[in-house]
Formats: sequence, structure tokens, C-alpha cells
Amino acid sequence: MDNTIIRFENVTKSYDDGTVVLKNINFELERGKFYTLLGPSGCGKTTILRIIAGFTEASTGDVFFNGKRINDVPANERQVNTVFQDYALFPHLNVFENVAFGLRIKKVKEAEVKERVQEALKFVNLAGYGSREISEMSGGQRQRVAIARAIVNDPDVILLDEPLSALDLKLRTEMQYELRELQQRLGKTFIFVTHDQEEALAMSDEIFVLSQGEIKQSGTPVDIYDEPINRFVADFIGESNIVDGIMIEDYRVKFAGKEFECVDAGMKPNEKIDIVIRPEDLEITTPENGKLIVTVDTQLFRGVHYELSTYDKDGNEWLVHSLKKAEVGAEIGLDFDPEAIHVMRLNETEEDFDKRLEAYGDEEHE
Repeated sequence: MDNTIIRFENVTKSYDDGTVVLKNINFELERGKFYTLLGPSGCGKTTILRIIAGFTEASTGDVFFNGKRINDVPANERQVNTVFQDYALFPHLNVFENVAFGLRIKKVKEAEVKERVQEALKFVNLAGYGSREISEMSGGQRQRVAIARAIVNDPDVILLDEPLSALDLKLRTEMQYELRELQQRLGKTFIFVTHDQEEALAMSDEIFVLSQGEIKQSGTPVDIYDEPINRFVADFIGESNIVDGIMIEDYRVKFAGKEFECVDAGMKPNEKIDIVIRPEDLEITTPENGKLIVTVDTQLFRGVHYELSTYDKDGNEWLVHSLKKAEVGAEIGLDFDPEAIHVMRLNETEEDFDKRLEAYGDEEHE
């Protein structure tokens, strides 16, 4: 049985003024997973959500739901529900009536409405809150009301358009856990839109990173973080040290004036590349024991680690996350494993990247 629930085939969205919002988008989403569309403002992530919901039509290409083309299916006939950024709750209706609204539109019998609303409120930990006014609910509680309204109709897919953006940091973190747990209990497909990288990494089964209307990379949070395909993804997902380099040969690179062993292969000898090393993969040591020798420019205490901004003799900046302190102005060594060096080809497509990873990723080498 095909587990695909949504499929985009060559979907493009443009407007009469010539603005192209989506460029030839292709992907497949499976049932019961938590997907995140991640990218900066204007990258096209909300447009994808609106096309799935039926609020916006694709200019070209096809959208399939459970194997059937739905380009012409009205929004109210699609098995999806949306949780909007502002929740779109009705202030003149109490919690119960807000959740029941969609059922009443469908003329569901009153006894069934009561049963389903109470079940939905219980599911989001709001049992007994039905008579409360929306104005009496906190931000987190309003979020839960919006989710209850979405799940009460038993949709196959729940779309979430930056629903946590209005919450403070502590509540936002709590709601991340709640949303993920809720998705797993429901077993529904969730498609979540955000520009927050940490949020995407924490919650998702799979992430689609978008920029300027294109999917730059897709994969699990670990894949995206550990194997970014280009400078945009590496820089957008977490903090990164990115420097110019040369692929001397398989498993050997040159950057910052030195040659190093690495774990990447499948490129041309002496090909120009980008090098990524994450700040947490750099270890402070003495200058004589360091693979790199740097000078400490600034140091901040971040609670769980020290954040050091350093630079080498060639002017390359190196951000370091360490449990060790260092003196500002001091010369220190930085050590790292070959696995910490990630090589990115210039202008490599995701398809080419996947082929190279498949061909060389599992190889053992001395």
C-alpha cells in the first residue's frame, strides 16, 4: 500500500505582476509524520501550505491527495484543517462553540457535536474549559483551542502556519513538546511552517528548507544539520563556521593554509569547495596541540557553554562553543576530528548530493 498522502508534481506559483513565489516544487509526504517547511520570510513556505489547503491555486503543476489530483477541489471539501498564526478564533463565541463551529456548519447532530467537542478538548488538556470566553484564555490555551477546532473534524492532515510565533520563549518551548506529543498520539500528518531553526530541529520527522521559492534541501533534522548541502542551508540551520577550501583528493582537504584528513569523497582533484565546521565540534587546546592556531577576540557566557569568537592568521573567523574558558587576546589551539569537517560542493543539487552520499557515504577508509 502506498503510504504517500500528499504529492506535489512540478508545482509553480506566480502572479500577474511576474512575481514567482514557487519554482517547480516536487515532494512526497507520508502519513503520520511531522513535516516542517522552514525558511526565511518570503521563501514560499506559507504558499505551499495554502495550496494544500485550497486557499491558493497552483499556476502550473499538480497536487495529489491520497493519489487523487485535487487542483480543482474546493477548500471545504479537502480532508485538511489549518491552525493559523493568529489562531482565527471567534471572540464572541466561548471555547465550546469555537471548537464546534465546523461541526455546526456541517449540520452534525447536537449529541455528536457535544461528544466530539468534549473529546477534542480533553485531547488538548482543556477538559472543563468549554464555557470559558476566549478573552479569558492565555496564549497557550488559545493555541490549544485552535488545535482542538482543527482535530474535531478528524482531518487526514493538519496544517500549522507559524502557530507558536506569538508566544513567549518559555511557553513556546512547552508548546513544541505538546504539539509533537499530540501529533504522535493522533497519528495524523502535521505540516508545520516556521522560520525558527531550533523549532524545526526539535519537532520534525523531516524538514524542507526553502529559499526564494525553491526547496534547497530536505531530510531528517540530523541529516540537515550534519550534512548541509550548501552555504545557505549550513548558515540557516544552526551556527556554522564556513570557509573556502580545496578538495585535494578523496578524504583530504585543504583550508586555512593546511591540509586535513576528512570523510568526504567523490569530487574532482583540487576542486574548489566550501568547508563547514560546527562551533561545538571545535575543541580548545594549547597552540602546539591545535590543528588551527587562533586568537580569541571575544568571549560570552551562554549558560551551558562559553561562546568564543576567534580568528586565524589568514583572517578566517572561527566561532567556538566550549565548556572551557579562554582569555580574550590569548592565542589558543583548536582541535577537531575528521568527521567534524563537512565538505560542500559549489552549486551542487540535492539530487547530485544524494547520489554522491549514496556512493561514498558508507565507505570505510584508512
